[in-house]
Amino acid sequence: MNIMIIGGGGREHAVAWKVAQSPLCTKLYCAPGNAGIAEVAECVDIQVMDFDSQVKFAKEHDVDLVIVGPDDPLAKGAVDAFEDAGIKAFGPHANAAVIEASKVFSKDLMKKYKIPTAAYETFDKDTDAIEYLKNKASFPVVLKADGLALGKGVLICNNLSEALDGVKELMEDKKFGSAGNRIVVEEFMTGPEVSVLCFCDGKTIKPMTSAMDHKRAKDNDEGLNTGGMGNISPSPFYTDDIADFCMEKIYKPTMAAMQAEGRPFKGVLFVGLMLTEKGPKVLEYNARFGDPEAEVVLPRMKSDIVEIFEHCVDGTLNEVNLQFEDNAAVCVVLASDGYPLSYEKEKPVTVSDGFKKEGYELFHAGSKMKDGVLVTNGGRVFDVVATGKDIIEARKKAYEATEWVNFSNKYMRHDIGNKAIEGLNKYRKRNK
Repeated sequence: MNIMIIGGGGREHAVAWKVAQSPLCTKLYCAPGNAGIAEVAECVDIQVMDFDSQVKFAKEHDVDLVIVGPDDPLAKGAVDAFEDAGIKAFGPHANAAVIEASKVFSKDLMKKYKIPTAAYETFDKDTDAIEYLKNKASFPVVLKADGLALGKGVLICNNLSEALDGVKELMEDKKFGSAGNRIVVEEFMTGPEVSVLCFCDGKTIKPMTSAMDHKRAKDNDEGLNTGGMGNISPSPFYTDDIADFCMEKIYKPTMAAMQAEGRPFKGVLFVGLMLTEKGPKVLEYNARFGDPEAEVVLPRMKSDIVEIFEHCVDGTLNEVNLQFEDNAAVCVVLASDGYPLSYEKEKPVTVSDGFKKEGYELFHAGSKMKDGVLVTNGGRVFDVVATGKDIIEARKKAYEATEWVNFSNKYMRHDIGNKAIEGLNKYRKRNK
């Protein structure tokens, strides 16, 4: 098969790396790709929102399957555009991708179909939100921009002053543009966070192995929200009992709800969970592979990903036996200092040969070649990934591997996986 991936970040590099391993893949393209993706695919200079050029290229190069990576093109109808042109595409249609594109839609869906989530109110006027916060809210609260905001449109507000500043930031200053035209004011929940990516074919849903993101920019979960500074898989907090509960009360009901709404979901459904004292609740849905969740989940996948993509598109996912290695993976993001605010690009990068060793991968999130030299080209630049027999071993290997990549404004968190290891050690003590 000739296969084309839309996107150019770490998630797309991980997907391209996995697709390239499939015996079903004859030729792999990526639009626009990056310097790392260029090692496994032919990169094409077409931007992610240029559907007309993508479709034209796919037709001219006999592309059999297109995989749409990022949220924006999914929400705007990339899959619809390819299918209208008679080209198979993996990912949800625009009317299903709304589960991520609108927080208000997803919260109302969960409320209607009794899927466990935090209590909430929605507002499309800043004055109404302010009145609610002053007179009815209990703090802390969470403010969420309704629309897509690169994973950053979520504010945790500890008091009224912070909440009022948050409303101004989202609705008046339009920090995230039209994404803040409406907001959700949500109950603050506590507990371990878990990310579960699920393959879906509109009827059947098959969860992948669990993961655990680290969103804040600095150690100890301090600093601003980012797209993700690291990840681990699996989460020691996501037990078999919790997985069974989520399948019956969250995953299956979500699929049934979307089908009942006339929006059958095909592709990857990302379910962000909070494991509260009252049981698992949904924090958010995404309509695609998480980033950097994909970077830790896909290296543990034993199954042929192209086969799974085809089954999802064809509606035959029930025939798939989805398998993962009995190991662990840790991802440490190497970012440009100053991310997620302002940072410098085009810093020359040196990479050692260490990543040629088995159990190590370097996924490029924001890189490019300039005059034959590898340089930085984003806030999150690289995802350093290592696998091991457990989180402790994988974490040790991942941090060793961060020394194999160097650029002048390199920045990273130093505590990726710490909470999971503490949880793992407590679990082992309890079960001696």
